[in-house]
Amino acid sequence: MKLGKLAGFVLATLWVGPALAQASAADLAADAAEEPSPAEEADIVVTAARTVLPPSALPLTIDIIGKEALDQQIILSGSITDAVAALTPSFSPTRGKLSGAGETLRGRSPLYAINGIPQSTPLRDGSRDGFTIDGFFVDRVELIYGSNALQGIGGTGGIVNQVTVGAPMLEGVSGRVLLQGSADGDVRSDGFGAKAAGLVQYKADRFDATVGASYERRGVFFDARGRRIGLNLTQGETQTSDAVSLFGRFGYALSPTARLDLMASRYELKGDGEFVAVPGNRLTGVPTTAARGTPPGIPAANRTESVALSLTDTDLGGGNFVSQIFFNRSRDTFGGELGPIAAFQDVRIAPVGTLFDQSQNRSRKLGGKISYERAVPGFEDLTAIVGFDALFDTTEQRLIATNRVWVPPTEFRSLAPFAQANLKLFDGLVRLAGGARWENVEIKIDDYTTLATTTNPRGGVLVSGGSPKFDDVLLNGGVIVEPAQGIRFYASYAEGFTVPDVGRITRAIGAPGVDLDNFLDISPIISNNREIGAEVKRGPVDASVTYFWSTSSRGQLLVARPDGIFDVQRQRVEIEGLELNLGVAMPIDGLRLSAGYAHILGRSDTNADDRVDTDLDGTNISPDRLNLAASFDRGRVSARVQTQVYFSRTFDGLVRDPRNDFGGYTLTDAYLGYQVGPGRIILSAQNIFNRQYIDYNSDVRLPTDNLSFFAGRGRNMTLAWDMRF
Repeated sequence: MKLGKLAGFVLATLWVGPALAQASAADLAADAAEEPSPAEEADIVVTAARTVLPPSALPLTIDIIGKEALDQQIILSGSITDAVAALTPSFSPTRGKLSGAGETLRGRSPLYAINGIPQSTPLRDGSRDGFTIDGFFVDRVELIYGSNALQGIGGTGGIVNQVTVGAPMLEGVSGRVLLQGSADGDVRSDGFGAKAAGLVQYKADRFDATVGASYERRGVFFDARGRRIGLNLTQGETQTSDAVSLFGRFGYALSPTARLDLMASRYELKGDGEFVAVPGNRLTGVPTTAARGTPPGIPAANRTESVALSLTDTDLGGGNFVSQIFFNRSRDTFGGELGPIAAFQDVRIAPVGTLFDQSQNRSRKLGGKISYERAVPGFEDLTAIVGFDALFDTTEQRLIATNRVWVPPTEFRSLAPFAQANLKLFDGLVRLAGGARWENVEIKIDDYTTLATTTNPRGGVLVSGGSPKFDDVLLNGGVIVEPAQGIRFYASYAEGFTVPDVGRITRAIGAPGVDLDNFLDISPIISNNREIGAEVKRGPVDASVTYFWSTSSRGQLLVARPDGIFDVQRQRVEIEGLELNLGVAMPIDGLRLSAGYAHILGRSDTNADDRVDTDLDGTNISPDRLNLAASFDRGRVSARVQTQVYFSRTFDGLVRDPRNDFGGYTLTDAYLGYQVGPGRIILSAQNIFNRQYIDYNSDVRLPTDNLSFFAGRGRNMTLAWDMRF
């Protein structure tokens, strides 16, 4: 593999030591995620990793996006998903829409979580899991790269864990207020956006409370040529929308080491329904735009509610005890279309072309987690953790205009005991880590009849329900070598687990006589992730390189139908990639240069001969990318300039459409903050050079769909006032 040879060369380069890395730092510099120094890293607990050991003790690629870096990116781009995508080269470009379908980490879907609570709806993936809480209430984002089963179902691409603001440290009342407004480069009235958010914290002896609310109004988005950016009325929009986020956290210290915490959040984003889409023209390069009007039905919306009760004790019998029970429910409303090729046509209800309908995902999750970790008595260099996770999920997708069932109610049950161990050898020179998780899964679906479709408007087919069961032992293991402080090498293997989009599969069954008890298309996806990496964190230099390869014998691909609806195909998938990061603190106090590069290749087996033969298309994998940034933080001033270079890509193989090749583009953003008393005045600009481009997702999919040919956002400016008290 060419990537393997390149990775070997870079690993050898890092082995030479920090002197060589320091010498090359003027040309390339590291991570966008504001990596901590080695001394600080020892104090960081990555809760998504299910251990109190520091990241350096784990054979994983882990990034932590701290509060300051996260707030900067949200001011620039507007959401946590955009922030993660901007700072993570191996994360695909975001669509700029409410739906995150096709957005991947290392070529696979990541698991979004809030304090470990899964936000995804894997049984019928509505792809709204990136918009379930306002970033104002998030203290940091923990990124764990690659397939793993640390958090259970869904983490085949990695984990994006959003850790909410913690308990207040000082007695009395404290808080934060944020006011901001945004506008396009030409300051058009319908492009104005505004946000107001507030957070109040109170601490009295053992009790503490945090409550907050935010409201955000987004206006119309404009491209660099002053045209309104087209709307995806079916999947949903963030532009021309209103979002309200409520958050509460209440804690009580049972002892100096034990705490009881109750967390609740509610997030709702609704489209305004004031604009309709105007088709573009792919042949002439004219993108889809928008005009004032009233689209049919209810505007697309997203609502998510979560409640969690946690009991923790950092010194229970000399170990760390963590337990949590949670409830999560979501309701994803999609828009609909009217016309002869619109979905959901049924001549028994209305003539073809006259029946309007739209769908809504409804999902409820109830789960619990418990784990205990401590050094083994008498063998203190061995740390062990045992735990048990349970998850119960019920999901359906209904057509809300005619009250029909599109995806039948589907019940999911997962019971998963797990154990991990971490052994320190030779006074920390070598660490061995490994463990196993037993996933025991049952999916239950009653008998149902599929809906009539545009190709079969007289009715669907009867499908025999069932309760298929699956179980597998998911293994992970790795070795870490740290020959000197701040230098480490690691290699690891980990298995990830998820279910395919069962809803897409069950609703698309067209052949009679299917029995779900032995229908292989709904069997789980097991992905195998292998990676080797090296890190140098010494003095002003922060460098890393990772080479990974990932396989799944029955992966999941999204493939478009003629009506624009995507179905699932189960195929063998192989992905490999190289990630490079290098950062340098410059001699000028407060100045830091950073850069990151990701090169990802993915192929699938389209002819069922168990050999991959075709490149994954842009719906399923991201382009190669280079991130460059310069940041300055000293005294009252903080500033950042960042550039993202998305390289062109062609997709080759047995199945190829050159119209889906990607041309590439480059974007630059800037941020400036100045401290005034207890507050900070912030001015930011996205796409400061006002570059005109077609966004990646539009450029590489649906080559004949002129309603899905979206331009990227032109220059957009934000002025904010952020005060803490």
